Amino acid sequence: MKQQHHNSILNDLRAAAFRNAPVATAAIGCPVERSSTAHFPEPGKHAIRLLFTLALLIATAWSQGMTKGIMSPPASVRPPYLENVGIEQRLDAQVPPDLAFTDDAGKPVKLGDYFGKKPLILNLVYYKCPMLCGEALAGLSGAMKMIKFDVGNEYEVVTVSFNPKETTADAAAKKAEFIKRYGRPGAGTGWHFLTGSSDSINALTKAVGFQYQYDAARNQYAHATAIMVLTPQGHISRYFYGVDFPPKDLRMGLVEASHEKIGNAVDQVLLYCYHYDPATGKYGAVVSNMLKLGGGLTIVLLGGLLLILFRLERSAPRRAWDDTKSGHSGLKPTGYVR
Repeated sequence: MKQQHHNSILNDLRAAAFRNAPVATAAIGCPVERSSTAHFPEPGKHAIRLLFTLALLIATAWSQGMTKGIMSPPASVRPPYLENVGIEQRLDAQVPPDLAFTDDAGKPVKLGDYFGKKPLILNLVYYKCPMLCGEALAGLSGAMKMIKFDVGNEYEVVTVSFNPKETTADAAAKKAEFIKRYGRPGAGTGWHFLTGSSDSINALTKAVGFQYQYDAARNQYAHATAIMVLTPQGHISRYFYGVDFPPKDLRMGLVEASHEKIGNAVDQVLLYCYHYDPATGKYGAVVSNMLKLGGGLTIVLLGGLLLILFRLERSAPRRAWDDTKSGHSGLKPTGYVR
């Protein structure tokens, strides 16, 4: 009896375990045969899938952060301290000649004092700028060293501080630094460093389209960098942007601003083949003009070659006749008589 009771309990336990066991399905609502070898997903595969999904999400978020993701501001939106910063080209505009400034020697001057004789380079900086203005002046002096024109002879440079708090001493110190860097004799008489009042500075920056903004939090000026090439009469001829100015562009800009009073025939050829692009602030090749010039040179060379060949062809029979004639005249009689 005990054995039968024990077997009955075991059978009841097996039935309960069978009822509570999971049922694998081949399709919804269709149970399949239970088997001790039924396959269930392994926990390790779930972990691998989860890690792969997390890595994919992280990579997507990182790529959005590196590119223009949904959290990035539009490209046209400027930071608050750059809202009023830029350069608006005013080509052919007249720079006011009656604006009063003080030069690096403490002498009162007007901008018109530098007009009338030579083309000018005008650049706006402030002398205590921690970085950008020094780079712009270094780029300008480097480009000036690379061209054959001498400052003070063929052209002049006027550097103006747009910080009204800067002094003559600041201007003189900056002038000494960059005249030494330029390194050519007589440059001190042709490169002028000026300071001025707020009214004169505002009038000048407005006339040339130079927009800047004071950042009180950083105690600095936010500004763009460019140089302007002026005609001898003070009209804006060219803008060159950045802190590095190609010597070729600077030379051609000065030649054009001088109304071809400086430069040589090579400059005229270059200006025929290269034109100034206001959008980029650089000179670019004009393919049509280059083709015209190349075609003209080819015609001239071919015409010269044909002329040389024609003259050689005409002179060849005459030379042969002269040689024959001289050969006959050189014969001597033999003296034999029959």
